[in-house]
Amino acid sequence: MGSKDEYLRKPSQSQSPMRLKLKILLLLLSTSLLSIYIFYGSADHHRWLPSSVHHWDFAGLLRELNGTQSKLSASQAQVVLLNQRLASTKSLLERLLADVGQAHRDEAPEHGLEGWAHQLGGELKLAVGPHKLPSGYTPNLGSHEMYPTLGTACRRFQEELVQFMSYDVGGECPSDEVFAQPLMLKGCEPLPRRRCHPKSPAGYVEPTPFPESLWSIPPDTSIAWDAYTCKNYTCLVNRSKQKGSYDCKDCFNLGGREKNRWLYSDGELNYGIDEVLGIKRGTIRIGLDIGGGTGSFAARMRERNVTIVTSTMNFNGPFNNFIASRGLVPLHISVAHRLPFYDSTLDIVHSMHVLSNWIPDVMLEFALFVIYRVLRPGGLFWLDHFFCHGTQLNSTYVPMFQRIGFRRLRWHAGRKLDRGFEKDEWYLSAVLGKPLT
Repeated sequence: MGSKDEYLRKPSQSQSPMRLKLKILLLLLSTSLLSIYIFYGSADHHRWLPSSVHHWDFAGLLRELNGTQSKLSASQAQVVLLNQRLASTKSLLERLLADVGQAHRDEAPEHGLEGWAHQLGGELKLAVGPHKLPSGYTPNLGSHEMYPTLGTACRRFQEELVQFMSYDVGGECPSDEVFAQPLMLKGCEPLPRRRCHPKSPAGYVEPTPFPESLWSIPPDTSIAWDAYTCKNYTCLVNRSKQKGSYDCKDCFNLGGREKNRWLYSDGELNYGIDEVLGIKRGTIRIGLDIGGGTGSFAARMRERNVTIVTSTMNFNGPFNNFIASRGLVPLHISVAHRLPFYDSTLDIVHSMHVLSNWIPDVMLEFALFVIYRVLRPGGLFWLDHFFCHGTQLNSTYVPMFQRIGFRRLRWHAGRKLDRGFEKDEWYLSAVLGKPLT
């Protein structure tokens, strides 16, 4: 065996690609710095102008100027050459840095989706998959595996996701209001499937028959109240009389404002359902109400033989259950979710209050393009009481609607004055059409 010094002098038998590229990177940097030093260091020793020239020695002065001009020309050529070398070095450095970054990613797969999935365990690992298909490769899927759907943002909230997926198989599920809905509102949507049962309400009673169910308060025993501040429907109905802020505060009071919504048009911000349906008489059959509260818009449309799906969230109240108890179809998705309808399939999309300036401009534009996508040619987008400030209306939102491509069929803007004229708050109501071609 050789000495320790001899061992250290021996070249290594193998170097990782990343280490070799880093050495090349350092060598190129050193070469570039040395070139700059040589050029600018030698430039200090040039005598650009004569130190002493007699004012009567014109011939000598001319010679000095000619010499200086030659030196400047030569130096300029050197600068051009140096710039070319630096540009070439910069290009090489950029390529090397890109290669080093890729090598780093290749050597650290735990940061990718596959690596993240390998870190999981239990039910969450099974839910994330993938799982091999029993019959092998399937052309329809383009794979020999099936990948369960899972929102990319779920990876950012692994602790909450683990809590959502912690249960005994076949037992009771953790509460959706406590775990599922907060994850959905953070972009973890869709959530993974679970193999457990939701908590059943005690003493469940069958729903009221249709059509009486459209305007009936369901029995308290129709849902489990654990997740909500109110423990019965009487409490929810009386919210409109209480102090404090609640989402859709008076929506559960079907004998109040809900009873008369959309029945009449005032010629300004409030459009009547019959007026809007008259734009496309007889051809509005199916649609969507985005953020539809307790489903009263869908109920009014159902009375006119139009089927409306209502998307809503359960913000401290059983909104989805209440809509279903009325004999209508709820859809539990957030406003950020891609609408689960195929292209050009819906006759009408309605939204009241939900689509407003509280949504970031980019996300709102994406949402409006999705609405355009799901509407059939000639379909209607009823934008109901869109809230914004006066300075935003013409500068931000009017150009946005124009970019999307809707045609104006109805359009009314009006001041919102309940908080004072100086607030410069506005509502916009509009019926917009998707062009036929």
